[in-house]
Amino acid sequence: MKSRQRGISLIGAIFVGLLFVGALLLGFKTVGPYREYFAVQRIIGLVADEGSNGASELEMRESFARRAQIDSIDDVIKPDDLVFRRQGERVVAEVEYSRKAPLFGNVSLLFDFKASSQRK
Repeated sequence: MKSRQRGISLIGAIFVGLLFVGALLLGFKTVGPYREYFAVQRIIGLVADEGSNGASELEMRESFARRAQIDSIDDVIKPDDLVFRRQGERVVAEVEYSRKAPLFGNVSLLFDFKASSQRK
């Protein structure tokens, strides 16, 4: 009685390895834009709280610029990109922006983000 061999072939192992490397590449390329997005979300929340406590729009933009420089996101969003509006007693800050992450050759990932300080 012949016993069948079990396991993965060399070609199968190479294919699974390529899939794994592709998934890792995609994961590593998406970490940066999402890290920036969460930093932007945190900063505009802090800036909107300052506005709710009486800061002017100019002061909020300057505060954003300082905080963005500290978190190294000042090349992603400029203070002039922020939109401020009042919602009752609170100030809501919003910003929309796109981020492009090159993968390889002429293939890139495009992320469209909308960050808001509004509580959900």
